[in-house]
Amino acid sequence: MQNIEEKILKPKNGWLMLFVVLICMLLSLALIIAGFAFMEESGQTAFVSLSVVGFIGLMISTICTKGFKILQPNEAMVLTLFGKYHGTLETDGFHFVNPFCAAVNPASGGVLGRKISLKAMTLNNDKQKVNDQDGNPIEISVVVIWKITDVAKAVFTVQNYMTFISTQCDSAIRQVARQYPYDVSEKGDETSLRGSSIEVAEELKKELQERCNMAGIDIMDVRINNLAYAPEIAAAMLQRQQAGAIIAARQKIVDGAVSMVEMALKKLSDNDIVELDDERKAQMVSNLLVVLCGNRDAQPVVNSGSIY
Repeated sequence: MQNIEEKILKPKNGWLMLFVVLICMLLSLALIIAGFAFMEESGQTAFVSLSVVGFIGLMISTICTKGFKILQPNEAMVLTLFGKYHGTLETDGFHFVNPFCAAVNPASGGVLGRKISLKAMTLNNDKQKVNDQDGNPIEISVVVIWKITDVAKAVFTVQNYMTFISTQCDSAIRQVARQYPYDVSEKGDETSLRGSSIEVAEELKKELQERCNMAGIDIMDVRINNLAYAPEIAAAMLQRQQAGAIIAARQKIVDGAVSMVEMALKKLSDNDIVELDDERKAQMVSNLLVVLCGNRDAQPVVNSGSIY
């Protein structure tokens, strides 16, 4: 692959050249008119010489009008001269360059599209289905903020820099997503796509930047925009998450119930409210655990006789 180094052009002042071109046009028109006037007085020879000079000057002036270029801030224009790279125009304002130069922008075919934006641009990549480290299919999309830093590379190194960055973004997502699981394991000490989005985004930015260096593109930021299980396993994974949440909640409820039962038995014993043997203590513990750990409100049964 041919390595093209960017060459910044120093164009001529467009207003000065506009004045010169207008003067040349007026002089050429004056020569043409003078030729017609001399044709009536001096004959054909004077008419031909003056008219030819006037027509040549008018043609040259018309060609020179193709050399005027207008650039807004943070815009650039890549110019080629008869198929060879001539240089890059990056200074905003009204300029004059070689009128035979042609502006090139493979990302847009219109005349206005010949200008290349140097502003920060956003790529909202479509959702794609990939496999995580555990082989689970997931859907993921990212938002990429990027800009062009080397216009010559962006134009001549790749076919279309807009399509190039979109394709490389898809490839980088697949490469990074397979290195991490969707969620952390029970140990909770590993990096995951859902729990460590910032670390994953930094890794994705690094991977995408390495791929886009050849196109003169700077990746400013990458953020995960959408992350979810694929529809075919979403229901099963949701049940798994719900089961984990239920187990964690039950464990907390049991720990609290045991401490409350222990506190109740200690209070009864310390205050000499009632003395219970081991069998009655076991029954009381059972009843309290049922009440504290149950999903529904307890329905008490009042015993009006002796507990013995």
